[in-house]
Amino acid sequence: MESTSKHQVAHPFWPRDLSIPNYVPNDRSMSEILTFLFSVSGVFLLATWGITGRENASGRLGVWRRLAVCWFAVCGFIHGVIEGWFSLYYEVIPADQSFLSQLWKEYSKGDSRYAIADNFTVCMETITAWLWGPFSFWAVYAFLTNKPYRFVLQLIISLGQLYGAVLYFYTEHRDGYAHSEMGHPIYFWFYFVFLNALWVIIPLVLIVDAWGQLSGAQALTDNARSHKSKRT
Repeated sequence: MESTSKHQVAHPFWPRDLSIPNYVPNDRSMSEILTFLFSVSGVFLLATWGITGRENASGRLGVWRRLAVCWFAVCGFIHGVIEGWFSLYYEVIPADQSFLSQLWKEYSKGDSRYAIADNFTVCMETITAWLWGPFSFWAVYAFLTNKPYRFVLQLIISLGQLYGAVLYFYTEHRDGYAHSEMGHPIYFWFYFVFLNALWVIIPLVLIVDAWGQLSGAQALTDNARSHKSKRT
């Protein structure tokens, strides 16, 4: 009985009696993993910031718009590469020592649903990786080339991200926050709350922005039609 108990807690995840028989501890440190994640995200952000500073057919993008495009570039990387890895290899991640698998094992300290391939997280991350990843890069292209559908893409992506994030938090709330060490400054507040809250706050802002842009365009179209009908 004692050996069974020890076997059950031979991992860093919560709840402590979670059974992950194939778990292999990371040989990469937290600092290595986080440095990689934020360094690559920073490269995408800085590269996109530089590209968006160039003048295009409609002139230069404003600071706010450039930041929004940078956000979509970083989302493309995180959704397509990081979450894409999870969607493909979720069954082997606990035992795998590939760098991205170790990244997910590190994140699982804040949400062990990823270590046990919980049905919701697998479905949500697969949709996020294969829809919002490519769509995010498409949005970057659309804004750089001033495509007329750019704000439609912004609205679709942001709604999808917001919906996924709300379900992510709400399903864990219904589970009583059982998959993390409640109140831990890094695993709970930083990994689980802060990093995921970004996909609530920023998409909300972008939804409001897209709403305003699309409503304004529709108002101009309606006014033009009204003036045309009065002339005829």
